[in-house]
This record gives sequence, structure tokens and C-alpha cells, in this order.
Amino acid sequence: MNAIPKGYLEDRNGHLVPESQLKPIDRARDELVIEKITRALALRNLLREFKRGVFNDIAAFVQLSAEQYGARIGGDKGNVTLFSFDGRYKIIRAIQDTIAFDERLQAAKALIDECVSDWTEGVRMEPRAIINNAFRLDKSGNIRTEAVLELRKLDFDDPRWLEAMEAISDAVTVVGSKTYVRFYERDERGQYQPISLDVAGV
Repeated sequence: MNAIPKGYLEDRNGHLVPESQLKPIDRARDELVIEKITRALALRNLLREFKRGVFNDIAAFVQLSAEQYGARIGGDKGNVTLFSFDGRYKIIRAIQDTIAFDERLQAAKALIDECVSDWTEGVRMEPRAIINNAFRLDKSGNIRTEAVLELRKLDFDDPRWLEAMEAISDAVTVVGSKTYVRFYERDERGQYQPISLDVAGV
């Protein structure tokens, strides 16, 4: 990256502009943006460091707590809620898996289609609508996993349906997971309110 000569600034098109040609308002705007962005970047780094430390400390505490009972916990899976002694504060660590379906979902869909076709007479419209809606794609063209998994709550005794539900369960694949940590403070009404670390929510 080439150094910018003294007395010049680089504009958004990559051209060097003498500082003497800048209007006072343009210079003031530039200084304001650079100052606030510099502070924002420093805060971002502090938050990254804080977040890493919180996850590590919670994992260590969970392991320590388990060892009090002679148990060993592998990895850092599992949601955890920790309270301060007076109950005023709580911290929640939540781990959310991202799931997808493998090719066995197509076998389940074929079995379900057979059932729906044979149940033309006498089946309530609500379950049929749920079944048809479950396999509709979202705006991104992806299967809506929650809608498909909801099918397992429908209670039909047709062997093909039961086999389809088993195929859906077998088709579930965890493709990734995200770990979140949230902080709460109890208000005067006894309700826990989130402690926002997002600029928009402060």
C-alpha cells in the first residue's frame, strides 16, 4: 500500500487531493468520521476480547461445577443459565444448531404424498394444509426445516406416515452451530431485562 504524501488526502476514487483544496466542512466531516470510526474499531476489539473471555470462563465454570460431582463434560455443548447470588443478574449461554436435511427427506416426501393422495376422503383440511405447506420453499429457495419438523407432531397411524416421520428424523443433519451469550438485569418489577451491548439498543 503506497504511503500518502504529506499535505494530501486520498479521495474515494483513489485520487490524491491537496489538503489546501479541501473546504473546511469537508475536512471537519473527515476528521469526525475518522475519530468515531477509530473509537468504534477499538470498542469492537474490546468486545471480541470480552466475548472470548466470557465463553472461556463459562465453559471452565461448567466443568468445575461438574467436577464437584465427579462428572466430566466433553466439549462446550449445552445451554447454561447462571444467576448472581442475589438473583439480580443472569447470564445465558445458548448454543443454536443449524440443521439441514439429506436425501432421505425425498423418501419421506414420497411416502407423505402417498398418504395424502389416499386420504382424499375423510381427512381434515387442516393437517393436509400443514403437510402441503411444510415442503414449500422459503424466499431463498431452501426447505423450511421448522415446518418439516412440525409434521412429526401430527398423529396418524398409517404405517407409511410413521415410516416417513422416521425418515425425516434420520434425514436431519447438523451443518453448523452458533453460540450466543446474553446478559440480563432484573428491574423493579422483578422482570429480567437484557443488558444491550448493541449500539442501537443502548
